[in-house]
Amino acid sequence: MSDLITLATFTPQALVAAIKAAGCDAELIESHLPMPTVPAAAQAIGVSDAQILKTLIFRDRTGRLVRVIASGPDRINRHMLAEVARIASPVLADPETVLEATGWPAGGVAPVGSRSSLPTIVEHRVMSLDLVYGGGGTEHTLIRLRPADIVRLTNATVARLTESAG
Repeated sequence: MSDLITLATFTPQALVAAIKAAGCDAELIESHLPMPTVPAAAQAIGVSDAQILKTLIFRDRTGRLVRVIASGPDRINRHMLAEVARIASPVLADPETVLEATGWPAGGVAPVGSRSSLPTIVEHRVMSLDLVYGGGGTEHTLIRLRPADIVRLTNATVARLTESAG
């Protein structure tokens, strides 16, 4: 299955419009402060670090890509990811690959709406949150949405990818 969000232009405003057109609630959050890290983003908009999502693109030796969405403080266990995604030795994709595959720059990757359809895995603890804030395409923007909408819009698998309890 493919992503349900397709974009003609990769702007934060186009992303929010596409999410809303798909029947989901979303809001563009803009800050005059740059938000290049999870703590900076959480502080800028007044939420917990756990509510800030990171969207990471991993690749394997063959170049196969997978999108991983996790709560900001969580560290992805690559062995668990390899098992869930059925890929060998996943490593973070380089910034050029991220931009080419998603349409978004590394550090601003949105959790939905990519240039290519990517297999997506959402770390299970994200699902316990009511609202989350994912990359909005720039270091000054975030997108507020519900975890269930991310899963629906990306046809994601929800799985345990961290070793911590929860």
